[in-house]
Amino acid sequence: FFAIRFHSRNKIGHTRQGYFVRRCCVQIGLFIIMFDSTLQNLKIQLTCKLMFLFSCVCVFFAHNPTPSTPTPKILNTISSDQDTQSRDGLYFQDGKRRVDYVLVYQFKKSSRKGAGSRNRESMNSRRQEPDPEIGLQPVDFPEDDRRLRREEYEHNLLETGLELESDEEANCYGLGFVKIHAPWHVLCREAEFQKLSMPTNKVIKQKTGILSKISNVMHKITSPFRPNLKEQNNVTFKHLSYPFSREKQHLTTCTKAKYSMGKELLYEEWASYGMFYKYQPLDLIRKYFGEKIGLYFAWLGVYTQLLIPASTVGVIVFLYGCATVDENIPSMEMCDHRSNITMCPLCDQTCSYWKLSTTCATARASHLFDNPATVFFSIFMALWAAMFLEHWKRCQMRLNYKWDLTGFEEEEVSDHPRPEYEAKILSKVLKKESKNKETEKEKLTWKDRSPAYLTNIVGILFMIGLTFAIVFGVILYRISTAAAMAVSSDPYTKDNVRVIVTATAVIINLVVILILDEVYGSIARWLTQIEVPKTDKSFEERLIFKAFLLKFVNAYTPIFYVAFFKGRFTGRPGKYMYIFRSMRMEECAPGGCLMELCIQLSIIMLGKQLIQNNLFEIGIPKLKKLIRYLKLKREVKLEPDSNYKKPQQYEADYNLEPFAGLTPEYMEMIIQFGFVTLFVASFPLAPLFALLNNVIEIRLDAKKFTTELRRPNAAKAKDIGIWYNILRGIGKLAVIINAFVISFTSDFIPRLVFMYLYSPDGTLHGFTNNTLSYFNVSHFEAGSEPREAMALGYKVEICRYKDYREPPWSPEAYDVSKEFWSVLAARLAFVIIFQNLVMFMSDFVDWLIPDIPKEISERISKEKLLMVDLFLKEEQTKQQIVEALSSQEKERTVENSDEESPKEDMSDLPENYTKSTDSSNSHHVNAEKQPV
Repeated sequence: FFAIRFHSRNKIGHTRQGYFVRRCCVQIGLFIIMFDSTLQNLKIQLTCKLMFLFSCVCVFFAHNPTPSTPTPKILNTISSDQDTQSRDGLYFQDGKRRVDYVLVYQFKKSSRKGAGSRNRESMNSRRQEPDPEIGLQPVDFPEDDRRLRREEYEHNLLETGLELESDEEANCYGLGFVKIHAPWHVLCREAEFQKLSMPTNKVIKQKTGILSKISNVMHKITSPFRPNLKEQNNVTFKHLSYPFSREKQHLTTCTKAKYSMGKELLYEEWASYGMFYKYQPLDLIRKYFGEKIGLYFAWLGVYTQLLIPASTVGVIVFLYGCATVDENIPSMEMCDHRSNITMCPLCDQTCSYWKLSTTCATARASHLFDNPATVFFSIFMALWAAMFLEHWKRCQMRLNYKWDLTGFEEEEVSDHPRPEYEAKILSKVLKKESKNKETEKEKLTWKDRSPAYLTNIVGILFMIGLTFAIVFGVILYRISTAAAMAVSSDPYTKDNVRVIVTATAVIINLVVILILDEVYGSIARWLTQIEVPKTDKSFEERLIFKAFLLKFVNAYTPIFYVAFFKGRFTGRPGKYMYIFRSMRMEECAPGGCLMELCIQLSIIMLGKQLIQNNLFEIGIPKLKKLIRYLKLKREVKLEPDSNYKKPQQYEADYNLEPFAGLTPEYMEMIIQFGFVTLFVASFPLAPLFALLNNVIEIRLDAKKFTTELRRPNAAKAKDIGIWYNILRGIGKLAVIINAFVISFTSDFIPRLVFMYLYSPDGTLHGFTNNTLSYFNVSHFEAGSEPREAMALGYKVEICRYKDYREPPWSPEAYDVSKEFWSVLAARLAFVIIFQNLVMFMSDFVDWLIPDIPKEISERISKEKLLMVDLFLKEEQTKQQIVEALSSQEKERTVENSDEESPKEDMSDLPENYTKSTDSSNSHHVNAEKQPV
């Protein structure tokens, strides 16, 4: 009774859980009755026991009933009930032909009703159907013209063999839907046009015995995530002697339709954050989304996996800095309060003299990232980048072999001109025909494209100049804010001027970067569209180049300024450099600008990953989806319909966010790869934060692709395209940038020069004093001396500043000293040696590791040999058939000649002899017509 009530009233009654609860209720009831002592009838007890056992068997082997309502989060959910499938919009009205594609068009309903109707031909019922766009208003051009265009387009689709069916009762206001079904023979024909290879092996030889069982157990332990699907019955068509790899079984196994795509498994396993420790089901991703998207997630998985060793080494380097911070002599000298080192003011008039010991915390923090281990880590990351690219090429070749892409050429499918290009050519031909009355094959020349090229150059230069101007504005903010905070009465504010100014400036840079990223993406697309590239591949490559160039400049310009320009052009006390003749250029701290570079890099990297890559990526599609839903709901309320029905699956899918391509997904990972490799000498923890972000990013992208985006069109690709060249270029650039960061931004080279050339005991004792020059305060320019000369409680006559210059009592006062030229020569030598050594090691790693794994190359060569043998056998069989037919033809010719030679004596032969000869001739003719 409880089971019946549960089934009839509970919402979960028709679901998988409800089915299980009903069975359990029946089992519990029978179990109670079976052991009830009040039942004395043995027949009733026996019957209850049999029913109990039968119910247990039913629960164990029961198939879950199909829910009447498909899961809204999974696209194109499959139902086994044909009526339910047709009602949900997954099938045609007959419930047999599945909807493969849906065309959507917009129109405006007219106030007048019954204005007319038109007929739409449907392969489903071959009957006339009413069209939801009766009586339309013109939008861009007359609505009748738009309707005729759609009719012509649908007629062309019908001629190709596709089957169409229109939605007669669409709920979406102003939208019409046309469902398309592709029959099997049409798919076979298109497969021939696209040169899709047929499977060469249908049966895989399996080992038997104890060794096979041990191998299966080890395979289950070491194999990545594999969905446990039921075994399918394979139909054998052709056998070859060589057993190919198990990896290609999915290419040769004909599975049932409801198990072929694995959408439910993708949603439950791949798009679940709790499954972050599992490998991605790349085969299912490739089946549902296509090879191009499958390669993206495969590359993202390989990149995330190889971040683990880089993160480990980075953490070790950071821990080494933490362990040796108390033993660092330069930071100990800066923190020594007994040393009476008075520093020159950081700004004119408002800033006063200050003690070097006030920068103790900054000096100790700088050692965490500026230590000898960072040089080793920079070399390691350069080799890591080369190893990553080589490892990806090998994984890519495995996937190409596994997904049957070894013989695929993208030019075969990407050379078709884009519609915009054809329209441009057509307009050019029409103009030429109106003038010359001549027709010839036209194409866009450099003269036709020169205005677009000029616009692209000017637009890109303007965007780059805008980025530089914004960075310059932030520099002015830093200078003015530091001068304003220097006169503050709050001692905490005066002591932490550098930290506050740096943090606020970096936050401003981050906000500007996030805004300009969106703007630059739209501008790059517009600049590419006006170029009118011929093919989709050319369009994508040009778009990627422009977007990457603009976003690279936008993301790294503030970091490049801190790393290589800040503090380089400040001048010296008494002769400073000014902006607008009033604002003095900012200086680095006595410990160097490396700590500030670390703060800049960490905030921008973490901010972009947290806000742009995570919040925006999942929040903006949800917001757009909500806006479309509210708009549709409001429009439906404006025009109430008594025949309102439950929304179809394709109507729900239409409310999802359209797929915008993989360019944004690759772009954010490429920018992150730059953060990890370009300035890794200043921030060893960058690989760790990238690893943590990517673990979430994979599941976030998976959830977005399965629940928030419309299903993209499957596209074939054998590699990641131009992104590989960009990665390779960043890897080469990282070597150069890290060499300059170590030599010019950090104090690694000055410390080495001091230890080996100027230190009396070969240690770093006295290094801080060696890097500080002297200045006589009486040599300040008029109006630049500090107002509060007695801020430290005593009169200052000599102050110190960081530079290699002669003292004021020297004959060459304030000129650069010999130490300056020694350090500069050592820095340049280090850049040259480091760059050539690391690049040589990277190229050596590239040469040492083959691009194609040995087992894959062997399998490909054996497949080619087998195919050649197969073709030779077929040719030999054909040759034997031809020789047999030619021999029969010769025999028949000889017999005919023998019959014609005694022609004069044929009248004397018996009549039955002639008949038998005719019958024999007819026998030969019939034998020749029989098929071989």
